Amino acid sequence: MPVIEVKGRKVEVNEEGFLTNHEDWEKDVAEALAREEEGIDSLSEDHWKVIRYIRDYYLEKNLAPMVRKLCKNTGFQLRYIYELFPSGPAKGACKVAGLPKPDGCV
Repeated sequence: MPVIEVKGRKVEVNEEGFLTNHEDWEKDVAEALAREEEGIDSLSEDHWKVIRYIRDYYLEKNLAPMVRKLCKNTGFQLRYIYELFPSGPAKGACKVAGLPKPDGCV
């Protein structure tokens, strides 16, 4: 299994860069995933708003939110979410939020 190193700690990811254990997630892990897996140099407050919403929703319901809910609850249009996470809300944002790859995500 591939790993990323975060402040001297090895964290397992799958072959697509998603965490194998969502409990390994923390702020430093999110920043490393954003940088190493998604090419995002720095996470802005808008990135964190999306990440927090996705993560909280997942921890409550054990699934990633529908894109429509994400847009409604963050107040961001889908095109802006793609600017924040170029590989998209399902692949990029969920990966940085430490979620498993959502069903139906290609």
